[in-house]
Amino acid sequence: MNRIESVISEIKSENSVDDRMTLITYALNDTVTPIPEVGNICTFYYYAKTPNIEYDQHPLVAVTELFNWGFRGINFHHQEYRQYTWEELGSQVYIVQQDELDELLSLQYGKFVLNK
Repeated sequence: MNRIESVISEIKSENSVDDRMTLITYALNDTVTPIPEVGNICTFYYYAKTPNIEYDQHPLVAVTELFNWGFRGINFHHQEYRQYTWEELGSQVYIVQQDELDELLSLQYGKFVLNK
């Protein structure tokens, strides 16, 4: 069952990307994990520590590699590979089912921040 489909109009009605992310995490709350697996699509809160980089606080990522320090994957919002360290995760990881990806891509909930 597509968990986003039933709440997509409510999510789209929110102007704030923070509020959109909150509604998305509520909808995906039954597939939470501390560590994703290679091949997972996931979303989570992220707070980068590296100075002077633009990053996405609400990434939507296809996980391609796992490491002892974190993971690497394709960030759909940035449309490029990014690295994520365990210590900079701001939440658990919410696993996205394949049939939910198109809806999440249509929601524009990425939050791009310049880390100072």
